[in-house]
Amino acid sequence: MRTQFYIISTISLLISLALGFFLSSNWYVVSAIVLAFTILGYYDISQTHHTVMRNYPVLGRLRYVLEELRPKMYQYFIESDIDGRPFNRVDRSTVYQRAKAVRDTIPFGTQLDVYAEGYEWICHSIAPKAFDTLDHDPRVMIGNKDCKQPYSASILNISAMSFGALSAAAVESLNAGAKIGNFAHNTGEGGLSDYHLKHGGDLIWQIGTAYFGCRDEHGNFNPELFAEKAKLPNVKMIELKISQGAKPGHGGILPAEKNSAEIAKIRHIKPHTRVNSPPFHSAFNNPLEMVKFIKELRDLSGGKPVGFKLCIGYKSEFIGICQAMVELDIYPDFIAVDGGEGGTGAAPPEFSNYVGAPLIDGLDFVHNILRGMGIRQHIKIIASGKITSAFHVARAIALGADSCYQARAMMLALGCIQALLCNTNKCPTGITTQDPKLTKGLVPEDKKVRVANYHEKTIKNFVELLGASGLDETKNLTRSHIYRRISFNDMITYEELFPSIKPGCMLNGEIPEKYKLDFAFSDMTRWGVHPEVVF
Repeated sequence: MRTQFYIISTISLLISLALGFFLSSNWYVVSAIVLAFTILGYYDISQTHHTVMRNYPVLGRLRYVLEELRPKMYQYFIESDIDGRPFNRVDRSTVYQRAKAVRDTIPFGTQLDVYAEGYEWICHSIAPKAFDTLDHDPRVMIGNKDCKQPYSASILNISAMSFGALSAAAVESLNAGAKIGNFAHNTGEGGLSDYHLKHGGDLIWQIGTAYFGCRDEHGNFNPELFAEKAKLPNVKMIELKISQGAKPGHGGILPAEKNSAEIAKIRHIKPHTRVNSPPFHSAFNNPLEMVKFIKELRDLSGGKPVGFKLCIGYKSEFIGICQAMVELDIYPDFIAVDGGEGGTGAAPPEFSNYVGAPLIDGLDFVHNILRGMGIRQHIKIIASGKITSAFHVARAIALGADSCYQARAMMLALGCIQALLCNTNKCPTGITTQDPKLTKGLVPEDKKVRVANYHEKTIKNFVELLGASGLDETKNLTRSHIYRRISFNDMITYEELFPSIKPGCMLNGEIPEKYKLDFAFSDMTRWGVHPEVVF
């Protein structure tokens, strides 16, 4: 192919020059174009990084152009309305329509295959409850016996997304939307910024392994700095991030191109450098110390609700945490269960694809263990992981959640087009970039209303689902209300699929068979599954 290029480019250049000399000077324009492609081809041949370009000069570049265009072409022209990943077009369109307050109904019935294995639905009643008779703003009070400032939270809130991962305009839009809709905005582990505080929306301040915003110069937890910020009136709850669904066990990543001077000042780090959050906490080394640290955070905050977020890995480790709670009689006010399918953050594909329990499995496990150990009444559960619709909220609550988080759905409400460029600083909608040329396209005054609209309409549809089920209170949703098809002619309830645990049964030694090994491996004094225990 290179030989052919030499011959064709040389002949084309000579012919165009000759035509320009003998016929018309206009042909010199063609000569210039041919010369440009010739120079480009010789560069392709001389470079050593791309084999295809060396072997197929100029033409080989089409591969990279098509590779760049492929996701966009596939999304807009090839995939069906229900095939897209991670969110299909039907789900994305529902979010867009509700955010824009336009018609969000669908015509001509469902496009889903209702006879496919895995299809799920919620039971309805012959005697449904009228929407007007129901609570249109269902909430949950978070705060146990040791909490001095309990918080009345919406059952649907904005999940953890840091300033740095998100642009200033996106953070400002989310918080202003939360203020309008009276729901909470989780800051993510990137610290408290002016954009979180500007509009006065309720905040859940997340503290990660790097202790951004409350760290000393060595990256260790700084109690004085934490106490100063935790007592801000906008901060309603504190969330200690143990792990997240996008990359459990990995720690966070802030690319250098996103680490501006402003972000670095907020996080107390060096600007314009890639920052990797440690995969583990330095403030505690075992379940007992972790539970004591939660008490320390609650005391330093003035008694505000404090909880922790995790994606379930070793079940024995979570059991060890619960055993430490019972031993010390200290309980977090809430636990946020993140599913392995979650993730707005940048992560290696192995972690996004193959690490961490999915939400449904993690949520079932956490609720069962808390219930079986007789401590569920102290702790509220928040579910997070691909929750975009009122049905997803209902399913999570039926499994045991008290409230839910949304991350990517809220990004869609801001105008995210699922370009899958979140980790490149090239987000075309200005949501996940720090490039001012892109972020100026996102106008908070417009987007805050869309965030509030989406939340309002999703809650409305949840309440309507509740009424259709014949229920008048969120707490009455159970696993028996949700069905799943397991084959063409078999369907079972979530109660059959995920059997409930009798309250307090594990304290009496009645441990279900599927958890016995996890209890055998649990340890309040250290993390992990240890060889001497296994073998």
